[in-house]
Amino acid sequence: MSTFYEKYGGEDTVAKVVDYFYDLVLADDTVNHFFKNTDMEKQRRHQTKFISYALGGPNQYTGQSMAKVHEGMNLQPIHFDAIVTHLRAALTHFGVSEEDIADALGKVGSLRDDILYK
Repeated sequence: MSTFYEKYGGEDTVAKVVDYFYDLVLADDTVNHFFKNTDMEKQRRHQTKFISYALGGPNQYTGQSMAKVHEGMNLQPIHFDAIVTHLRAALTHFGVSEEDIADALGKVGSLRDDILYK
């Protein structure tokens, strides 16, 4: 069985999903302030590698741990849920099946404790 990553076209597709995802995120006042001093080009590249890995692609993510990346941000459940909502919308937009979305969001959800309240 091919991985989600292969099934949907690999990193090229993931990069498009990530671009769409960040357009939604940056339009959302619940979460966009977290990115106001962020180099978004670098952020998009990092996120593409991370999401590629989360979806069964090669692990090219060389960033810091999730806990370290989110340190000092004191993210709350409302912020995490907003990000998940936008990721779901982006995956849906690119024709990803419900089953594959549930799988991907399950992987993201497993990081919740590493991200919240840091």
